Amino acid sequence: MEQTAEHKGGSLVLRDVVSVSGAFEGSEDIAGARDLARTFLTDVQAVHGLPVSDRAMGTVQLVVSELVTNARKYAPGPCLLTLEISGGAVEVTVWDSNPTPPAVLAPDPTRIGQHGLEIVMAVGQSFAIHREPVGKRITTSIVLADDPGGDAAGRLL
Repeated sequence: MEQTAEHKGGSLVLRDVVSVSGAFEGSEDIAGARDLARTFLTDVQAVHGLPVSDRAMGTVQLVVSELVTNARKYAPGPCLLTLEISGGAVEVTVWDSNPTPPAVLAPDPTRIGQHGLEIVMAVGQSFAIHREPVGKRITTSIVLADDPGGDAAGRLL
């Protein structure tokens, strides 16, 4: 955890940044990326007292698995995973060395495979692809707690 400062109304406000990062190189590391996400969210709940629903725990692990799998499959070298808590959600970011944006295909129930980004986009509150000086960064945000009525919080339409 680190602290950052921001200006609000002319005064300086300190806020804690809760995040974790990891580098993953082999396909066996996909399970390690999921483990990192699970451990991070467990600590967010136990240490920082933030609610993390079972749905959020599973969804974040699924998103991490899909994004790290794509990075390992389509980009040479390691990929970097960062998880950061922001405004009641966890922001999941995966960087890889391939500058080519992934093809975001339209939903097609007859297609076998290549549904990873479709899933990530469906379960996330946001989705963005950013080109970097080297490679690209894909970011999505998953709400940590379900709404009080029990509905899963997801993409804002």
